[in-house]
Amino acid sequence: MPYSREHKAKSRERILTAATELFSRFGFDNVSITEIMQAAKMTHGAFYSHFESKEALFKASFVETLKGSRTSRLVKGPLSLKHLTALVTHYWNLRELENSNKPGPEMVLFNEAGNQNTCVKPLFEESYNNLKRMLEIRLLALSKLKLLPYENNRNIIADKARVILSLLVGAVVVAKSIPREEEQRKILEAAQMQILHMLGVSNTELTH
Repeated sequence: MPYSREHKAKSRERILTAATELFSRFGFDNVSITEIMQAAKMTHGAFYSHFESKEALFKASFVETLKGSRTSRLVKGPLSLKHLTALVTHYWNLRELENSNKPGPEMVLFNEAGNQNTCVKPLFEESYNNLKRMLEIRLLALSKLKLLPYENNRNIIADKARVILSLLVGAVVVAKSIPREEEQRKILEAAQMQILHMLGVSNTELTH
């Protein structure tokens, strides 16, 4: 007896949920179809009834990460400098990033830097452009309110967004490659302080 549409939809969702979590923790190259199906508690053979390939699943997973992304909510949230700094301080805890149940598009940047796969590379660029655009919108708005220590100039704002993303992504990528937790913490904290300095936020303001 063939499965119902509802059953097929639920099975596909189970695979997608498992893949999204594994891809966000370990990256495209470090996750196999077998591992995904084991996490979904389904047989390996059932995979191709729902997705043509691992690449197709990764694309679907990328779309899934855009839903309810914490980064998207932070950047689109209340118009305040304090709210924007939450975007930065969120990345101080590397363990929180790795164990996040709701990964955002930034995880593609953290996991896939340098990946030349023809499926992954365009999604990396899309993730970068999306996050950069969201940051620019937020920085422009705060700059108009005179809440940032630089002029309201689109070129300047674009460069600031590039620097913030580069510091965030670079720090996390390096920290994830270092086995010592103390050094991981120092790398992330140093990058965070540099970004907060760019935003004109002092350590005292951050703790209040």
